[in-house]
Amino acid sequence: MAEVKPLPKKLISAALLILALSGIVWASDGPQVGIIPVEPLVRVKDIARVQGVRDNQLVGLGLVVGLAGTGDGRGTLANVQMVANMLANFGVPVDARSLRTRNVAAVMLTADLPAYVRPGDRIDVTVSSLGDAKSLEGGYLLQTPLEAANGQIYAVAQGPVSVGGFSAGAGGASVQKNHPTVGIVPNGAIVEAEVPTSFLAGDEITLLLHRPDFTTAARLAKAVDEAFGQPVAEAVDRAAVRVKVPPAYEDDVVGFVAAVEEVVLRPDAPAKVVINERTGTIVMGHHVRISTVAVAHGPLRVKVQPRVEVHQPPPLSAGETVVVETPELEVEEEERAISVLRSGADVEELVAALNAIGATPRDIIAILQAIKAAGALYGELEII
Repeated sequence: MAEVKPLPKKLISAALLILALSGIVWASDGPQVGIIPVEPLVRVKDIARVQGVRDNQLVGLGLVVGLAGTGDGRGTLANVQMVANMLANFGVPVDARSLRTRNVAAVMLTADLPAYVRPGDRIDVTVSSLGDAKSLEGGYLLQTPLEAANGQIYAVAQGPVSVGGFSAGAGGASVQKNHPTVGIVPNGAIVEAEVPTSFLAGDEITLLLHRPDFTTAARLAKAVDEAFGQPVAEAVDRAAVRVKVPPAYEDDVVGFVAAVEEVVLRPDAPAKVVINERTGTIVMGHHVRISTVAVAHGPLRVKVQPRVEVHQPPPLSAGETVVVETPELEVEEEERAISVLRSGADVEELVAALNAIGATPRDIIAILQAIKAAGALYGELEII
């Protein structure tokens, strides 16, 4: 049986992430399983939401003023025309072609309107340059209405723009940090209208899973029934669970929803291996299984180099000394083990086998792809 070698340093970061997410902990004598529960108990509110309780997106087109020459150039017609229209609204009609607006920038505003916000509440607004402005640093957003997809105005935004970056340059050199053409106005929008929201359909509410799964939906319905001591929940499909409000909660529906959200269950997760080839990160779920397969890792190095030989003629002969170059072929193969995984091997055995052959994260990625191609990996392989 192959000797298990110490974990290579290059594999430590990837292995730690694998061990943490798969329930494997590292001890002095190698990986151990069973110490950390692989499927933790979670609350309903952490894996599902109540249907009808949702955010709404808002958008608007506005102007940021007060920029120190870092605004839009004259080539940005939208900016020039918007400034001309604003001045006309204030009774100052001007010719748009005569404007120079380097201290002004046309921007797009976006915001999320949470459910159950009331008129007078404030929300954050994201400001993004629409033209060729170099930076929004130090700018001030003028009053701009924000509307939803139905064309109705639900908020009005105004205030100083906070930019988490900067851009500077001189003498042909420039430096930039983050994105100075995108910023936020904290609490910069005042809600003017409320979006009608209802989560109760008759005497029922519907829970929607963040990650649809038939097993999790069935477990959720069973956990709710056990918590209230009566059959009140029904799994409709892999994403929705319908819950009927018991007679005891008819006058306290909010309290019932709060009680449902605190119910705990053990969700299920599909067998999946996620690979990030850019960073060499590998995450394997504990449900991943491997059928009987042999894994070999032993790079072969072939080196060809000339060997110089000097041939001397016999004494008193008419021959001449000759220098001959003879190619020499050297083949070197590292001594690595062949690890065999039995049918039904889990993540612990897979990690131990890859560790035994001294695989790096890049090697593991190639090995996992080969195992999947061979039909020996039972689980989804996702490359991001």
